Amino acid sequence: MSEPATTNRTIVVASRPTGKPGPENFASRTVPVRAPVDGEVLLESLYLSIDPAMRVWLEEDPGYVPPLAIGDVMRAFGVGRVLAGRYDGLSAGDYVTGRLGWQSQPTLQGADLNKIDLELGTPIDWLGPLGTTALTAYFGILRIGQLAAGETVLVSAAAGAVGQMAGQIARVHGARTVGIAGGADKCALVTDEFGFDQAIDYKAEDNMAAAIAAACPDGVDIYFDNVGGEILDAALTHIRQKGRVVVCGRISQTAGHRQGLYNTGQLIGRRARMEGFIVSDFADEFDAAQRWLAARIKAGEIHQKIHVLDGLAQAPEGLRMLFTGENFGKLVVKVAD
Repeated sequence: MSEPATTNRTIVVASRPTGKPGPENFASRTVPVRAPVDGEVLLESLYLSIDPAMRVWLEEDPGYVPPLAIGDVMRAFGVGRVLAGRYDGLSAGDYVTGRLGWQSQPTLQGADLNKIDLELGTPIDWLGPLGTTALTAYFGILRIGQLAAGETVLVSAAAGAVGQMAGQIARVHGARTVGIAGGADKCALVTDEFGFDQAIDYKAEDNMAAAIAAACPDGVDIYFDNVGGEILDAALTHIRQKGRVVVCGRISQTAGHRQGLYNTGQLIGRRARMEGFIVSDFADEFDAAQRWLAARIKAGEIHQKIHVLDGLAQAPEGLRMLFTGENFGKLVVKVAD
């Protein structure tokens, strides 16, 4: 186990993006490590997550979380190892997950961290197939979507961190799954690696509504939406009676572009439901969900492709990649071994 460093490498917010976020919106700062006081622990960050929600967190009014100020350490979920602490229940050598931020040696409130069970998965698993993106997919499909076996599930951004898990969870529960992804390589990943029944390459389609109709001739029972905009509007035209639209993300709408919806009237005649959610709504059920996921992973029924960038300094570039579609799978920054 590493000894506590004397300095904490951080990446802070330098400006608010007006379009796609990237390295120009951040700055590196090195500050002294702060010794923990009562209730705190000093961590070594191992892996940090790069997520679409980060673009929302950079806005002046994110809505559901406190705003980040210019100069604040960038908010991020991560996995870390306890180096020292003064919090009952956590000891040096324990592994935890929590909101670590883009920093190498954070000192945080122990009550805000969750000790992880390495028998269920490796540290990086707890940021990937046992982490918040997997939990988002799990609760989105099973609680918000209320999936029943034999239904047709359409997933946008199906090669992404949440989408790939949503499709696999639906498949394990007996659904027919259709994924939407950008490019032939990502579509191959969706079908060949994640086991979706079919994939739609939105970059190759001039008419998304027609493409969805061809892939889902009997309509869509659950549309798991990660992108918003045009694809959401197209999917609404094919929602079945009592269908459900799970509003998880809107990555197409968070980089300076906004598009209105024209087909929400379909929800009326088809008695369909469109509902958004935040994964923390289901915090009391996380443990049971993670044990279910761990069992499926060990059985080889579910896995997550993880795209790892090496070094804390790569975090801003990773956020840029997320919004240009350059990543394949869940984006993670490796900070330490």
